[in-house]
Amino acid sequence: MKVYINGKFYEKENAKISVFDHGFLYGDGVFEGIRSYNRLVFKLKEHIERLFESAKSIMLEIPLTRQQLIAAVIATLKENKLNDAYIRLVVTRGEGDLGLDPRKCKGNATVIIIADKIVLYPEKYYKEGLKIITVPTVRNLPEALNPQIKSLNYLNNILAKIEAVNAGCDEAIMLDSLGYVAECTGDNIFIVKNRHLYTPPQCMGTLRGITRDTVLEIARKAKIPVHEHVITRHEVYISDECFLTGTAAQIIPVVAVDGRVIGNGRPGEMTLLFMKKFKILTTKEGVRY
Repeated sequence: MKVYINGKFYEKENAKISVFDHGFLYGDGVFEGIRSYNRLVFKLKEHIERLFESAKSIMLEIPLTRQQLIAAVIATLKENKLNDAYIRLVVTRGEGDLGLDPRKCKGNATVIIIADKIVLYPEKYYKEGLKIITVPTVRNLPEALNPQIKSLNYLNNILAKIEAVNAGCDEAIMLDSLGYVAECTGDNIFIVKNRHLYTPPQCMGTLRGITRDTVLEIARKAKIPVHEHVITRHEVYISDECFLTGTAAQIIPVVAVDGRVIGNGRPGEMTLLFMKKFKILTTKEGVRY
């Protein structure tokens, strides 16, 4: 594997940054997870745009233009001879001192691109569905750390993931500070009730997921009524269908939440429709290399 760091490629064992990099010391940076399918980087421009939005919010200057970053992603895929891949694009504040002050990071930001394979969930869950729980760890307050900033500090999500794993589950629902459903540890959540599609709004501790937006786009084109508003656990329990979305997860069905069976306990008709339509889009939308 070759890893891109600041314009050069390094073998995996030699891909290193300074221990004084504020991304390592404080999680001071932003990232994107991106996928390529059969030499097409899905929604690459949208991912790059979201990266720049995250960087702007934390006042981090990315030392490359959008087009240069796109070219660097493509170059990394070609360097590793990958047709299908998961790409992790990371931008850190760069090297500074042991203090918090970002002004002490004198040089350019650090840009890292890793292209590899990823298996977030076993294949059988895409056919049979996930069984998940709600965990005690709540999503960060938007006023403390806005969920639209895809920052390197994922400890909030990791703590929730630990609680899920300790309970024997691969994924978990996180609530917001008011007790409403926010998202899962690494995925957005949707429910279906009476052939209407529901998902939490972006303002309630929820990341504006690229796959989430794609599902909403598919639904509107199919004339499926869409609702973005607060959702309670009760509404999840009594839903006809439930599924999760994310770049790494793609679209994965959920068949039980907190011991309550969702619908008939199998991936639902609308969920399967979204999975099929999404797969088709991954062959059409993105940047070819």
